[in-house]
Parts: sequence; structure tokens; C-alpha cells
Amino acid sequence: MKHCHDRKILHRDLKSGNIFLTKSGIVKLGDFGIAKVLSNTVEKAMTIVGTPYYLSPEIINNKPYSFKSDMWSLGVLLYEMCALKPPFNGANIHMLAMQIVRGQFSALPSHYSYELRSLVSKMLNQDPHKRPNINQMLSEKILKEKIKIFLSKSSMQEEFSHTLLHK
Repeated sequence: MKHCHDRKILHRDLKSGNIFLTKSGIVKLGDFGIAKVLSNTVEKAMTIVGTPYYLSPEIINNKPYSFKSDMWSLGVLLYEMCALKPPFNGANIHMLAMQIVRGQFSALPSHYSYELRSLVSKMLNQDPHKRPNINQMLSEKILKEKIKIFLSKSSMQEEFSHTLLHK
């Protein structure tokens, strides 16, 4: 996600079905069919696209959206990985949309760390301005520790040298 956002690419359809694991254990993000390249980091998109469970409140409310909408979807995905169910559910698309706009979801089980539960809550904040951007999220202690396990120093330097400042 950082690689995309640093290059001003909105994925717009983050979901478990678009994340792939190679035979060698490498995680890859796929299906850029509805991705959009923005001309700058403050530009907004308006088209309603994506998979309903992962739609951000701003998309449902037909408001302009940007990188923080991908962060919402990533928060839904992280919640789903922990709870084994999506944070928002409804008997139909209208009920699902109402649940997302309300933003009320069950807390993650207490056996997850406070840091992880807090990160998910930040990512699922109704106000996109209060959601972390990708660089803020990756600065969280819980993720910084994991990044060191999976990336060599040279890979980390290479990837993190491309950082753009998102507003």
C-alpha cells in the first residue's frame, strides 16, 4: 500500500480477495482494475467503486475521497483478519451502508494487544482526516517491529526513501 500511495495511486478495491500469497511466502496486492492515479496527494476522487464491505463512509455518502479511503479498507481488512468476520454487516446493501456510515463495530477480542486494537480503531475512524495515512500507520510501534522482521535494512531503506508527504 505504501508503494502505491507514494506513487499517488489509489487502489480503491482493497479486500482479502485482492491480496495474494506466493509460493515463496511473499504477499502481493493485486487487481488494480479500478485503481486511480491522482495528479497530486491532495486531489480527490468521486466515483463510487469498490466492494461493499470495504467501502469507506465518504464513498457511501458520495463525498470526495482520497488515500484515507484506502486506509479505511485496510482497517476493515485488518479487523476481518483478527475477528474472522467483517466489522460491518447488513442483511442487504442498504443496511450494510447504514452500518458503515454509523461506524459502530464490535471491539476486537481482548486477546489482541491494545496497540493492535487501537490501530484498527484509528483506521476505522469515520472522519478521514483523523485516520492515519500509510506513513503514520507504518510508524506505529506494533508495525515497525514487524517490518524489521520481514524487510532487510537495504529493502527498508529503498522502500522508505520514496516517501511523499500526504495531507
